[in-house]
Amino acid sequence: MNAVIVLLIMGLVLGLIIGVVVKFIAVAADPKQQEVEALLPGANCGACGHAGCSAFAEALLHGDAEPSECPVNDSDAVQRICGLLGMEYGQREPKIAVVKCGGDSTKAENAGLYNGVIDCKDADLVASGGKACRYGCLGLGSCARVCPFGAIEITDSGIAVVHPDICTGCGKCVPVCPRNIIELVPKSAPLHVLCNSPEKGNVKRKACSVSCIACRKCVKAAEEEGVGEMIIDGFLARVNYDNPPTAATADVCPTGCIHTAPVPASLKENAQAEEVQEVANG
Repeated sequence: MNAVIVLLIMGLVLGLIIGVVVKFIAVAADPKQQEVEALLPGANCGACGHAGCSAFAEALLHGDAEPSECPVNDSDAVQRICGLLGMEYGQREPKIAVVKCGGDSTKAENAGLYNGVIDCKDADLVASGGKACRYGCLGLGSCARVCPFGAIEITDSGIAVVHPDICTGCGKCVPVCPRNIIELVPKSAPLHVLCNSPEKGNVKRKACSVSCIACRKCVKAAEEEGVGEMIIDGFLARVNYDNPPTAATADVCPTGCIHTAPVPASLKENAQAEEVQEVANG
């Protein structure tokens, strides 16, 4: 009993000492920093290069960052922060992540069966995860697990697909892909080449039916409307995102690897379900 009383007294004394010390050494919060932080999304995703929204707000206050460096914030909030800090407003081009691979299990060949750790980096080290194309999506969800907004889905056919309406372009998924097939691109871009293999066309076609064979048909079609909209880089066509082509360019691709970023099936199903529900509700 005496021991319990002694512990209680010690706890009260230590609590009092801590309270007094905190009161005297506490740093008063900057009201302006709190105002700036209130205008930030509060996602604490770290995409701005800082530890979180609080650290980013502090960096803004000290002139060590620009409001547009937060990829999650909308333009209205960025403009309000600029006004609060007396900074010039610079509008940022919204970006989204695109998985540059269309080779799901129905289109890409397997060189073997992978039955190891469910992680893309680990699988890539072990016989390339079993996929015949060494540059294709492994579909094991490493990118989906690091996305703080739940914008990446692994489809039933075993490929990662980004929900364009959810993706904020934070870029957290880009470095975790061992095959470097995730890229941040302008959200307004109408087309993407969903292939990232630099190998020759005949080699790629043996591994995936929707690979780019660098036939240059997209380049010729794009040149009818403008110049430099599509670029041939070795044995791979790429979209010039500074001067992107129109959606019509995709029609000439013989393998179907050029098209708009695919919308995950679950997203389509959810939209259809909501539409049916709206009709049912009159």
